Amino acid sequence: MARLRAALPPQAAEIVADYEDHLRDERMLSQHTTRAYVGDVVSLLAFLHGVNEDGADGPSAHEEHPDGEHSDGVNGLHVGVLRAWLARQHEAGCSRATVARRVASARTFTAWAYRRGLLPSDPGIRLASPRPHRRLPGVLRMDEATELMRVSEAGTATGHPVALRDHALIELLYATGVRISELCGLDIDDVDFDRRVVRVLGKGRKQRMVPFGLPSERALRLWLRQGRPEVATADSGAALFLGARGKRVDPRTVRRVVHDAVAAVPGAADIGPHGLRHSAATHMLDGGADLRSVQELLGHATLATTQLYTHVTVERLKAIHDQTHPRAQ
Repeated sequence: MARLRAALPPQAAEIVADYEDHLRDERMLSQHTTRAYVGDVVSLLAFLHGVNEDGADGPSAHEEHPDGEHSDGVNGLHVGVLRAWLARQHEAGCSRATVARRVASARTFTAWAYRRGLLPSDPGIRLASPRPHRRLPGVLRMDEATELMRVSEAGTATGHPVALRDHALIELLYATGVRISELCGLDIDDVDFDRRVVRVLGKGRKQRMVPFGLPSERALRLWLRQGRPEVATADSGAALFLGARGKRVDPRTVRRVVHDAVAAVPGAADIGPHGLRHSAATHMLDGGADLRSVQELLGHATLATTQLYTHVTVERLKAIHDQTHPRAQ
């Protein structure tokens, strides 16, 4: 994507840079979300100007200004171009979910460009978004989650600081259901041991307080007392979780830690940090938690997102019924 962005005409590249600043500084979107939105816009403008990676010209690559001069900005970006670009994504094998996300990206960009006076009208409002297929999230069974915590804790017997960190972050991920970006962004003073809650900065920079249990408290205290001081450096700052070189832990490390730990649980599905989030939500609902409480804990903007987890519990109940009830078949 960096190569494609570098190939954009100068005016289009400047527009992309302004849009990136808007997403990061005004809308305060996360680095991951900003990167995804900008990548989609780069793809769209490359298509518009005929600099696609496959070398094919976009349908409006030679669109001209009304005064006859060639435009290298967003002139000529109309709904027909948007639909042709999306059709190209579909032909390239993009999933319905990916196409739906790119429709949302295009709408966000064209609305911004219209407000900035770069477009005479907003063509994005005429785009229809395909409904993505919602897959049931992969989760651990409760006994598998228990075994995961046991396996993780067993690794701390060596007293190695990385093992202490790994156990603490796995315990906290499962106890709170926080997102991986939220976990990596935690500072030491975000943890309130007296009330046993952690202050989380979620999507849209919204703060919420999430409780954790006694096992997480024990793991966190052990990491902070014995593990963190061993790897902390002058560059560590206030970060709660550190990498082996003393800097704030990054999402790639957390994903590897979770995948490796889950692999040690016999029969468990291969899940990452988001799978632990799914598992936490499902197990809370299985235990009798109401949807609104789970929504607040997970930081979901809408209840519809949280309701996805009810399908997991219903499917599990149906499977148990089919296997055990004498009149099920």
